[in-house]
Amino acid sequence: MSRAARLLDLLQLLRQHRRPVSGAVLAAELGISLRSLYRDIATLQGQGAEISGEAGIGYVLRPGFLLPPLMFQEEEIEALALGLRWVAQQGDEVLADASRVALAKLAGVLPVGARSALEESSLVVPPADQAAVDLLPALRRAIRAGRCLVLRYRDEQGRETERRVWPFGLVYFDQVRLLAAWCELRGDFRHFRADRIAGLTETGERYPQRRQALLQKWQEIECKGPF
Repeated sequence: MSRAARLLDLLQLLRQHRRPVSGAVLAAELGISLRSLYRDIATLQGQGAEISGEAGIGYVLRPGFLLPPLMFQEEEIEALALGLRWVAQQGDEVLADASRVALAKLAGVLPVGARSALEESSLVVPPADQAAVDLLPALRRAIRAGRCLVLRYRDEQGRETERRVWPFGLVYFDQVRLLAAWCELRGDFRHFRADRIAGLTETGERYPQRRQALLQKWQEIECKGPF
């Protein structure tokens, strides 16, 4: 393994740990000596990485550092290209535009050889054939902000009800987008097909639980089933 690749692996390991992790653990995971690890830490610090800590205590990487230029293996480039192209075809207009911009930005910072691999990737995503849902950007905004929504929702028979919900996730199937939310009316988790939401009101009110806590609890319960 080249030293450049090892430095990237060290960065990835540090990003996986939110709390300080000992040099011995890092060295063992990388398969290098403690002396080599200390040199690598010093090299990354010299290149601008905000790594706090010291020998015998542990190290933690503060968020926000990228090591230029971006270095990816061919399979990693193909995975990124495939994912962004899927969003460009399957996402709503706002998300699709964002994915195309992200793909262009990625191509712009990759070395020439890697850029060619990105642009010439033969992994193809077919056009989506699900109905367009104009409310998806508003749903995503509410999820990010942890805000309550009031939905006008139609069931399979077209009957409309009003639901006040705590939205915390969107599930992307090939044909359907589902909003995962806590429903105040039912006092439980519920799934709402995005194409059946007739309208929504953004209340601006934060719901009382953390979004990530709701998502985790929902995953523990629901993802044992059809998800």
